[in-house]
Amino acid sequence: MNKNEFIDVVASKADMTKADAGRAVDAVFDAITETLQKGDDVRLVGFGTFSSSRRAAREGRNPRTGETIQIKASNQPKFSAGKGLKDALN
Repeated sequence: MNKNEFIDVVASKADMTKADAGRAVDAVFDAITETLQKGDDVRLVGFGTFSSSRRAAREGRNPRTGETIQIKASNQPKFSAGKGLKDALN
């Protein structure tokens, strides 16, 4: 499912226009992103938790040349599924 298909589903389930659903979906994604940028977690009970984790700088290899390179430290987003989502899939 891509973003446009997701917006269509939200619009039909929430009985709203596609434009309104698009703005709502964008607002949710923006809120999650902004919260993670601040270093906080987003906990949606029954669905899951969005968090960020720090990856330390490390040494890697260029697969084409075999040359050793330095990989910068970075923050990575993570998602942990909640019990309700896990139960719905099993």
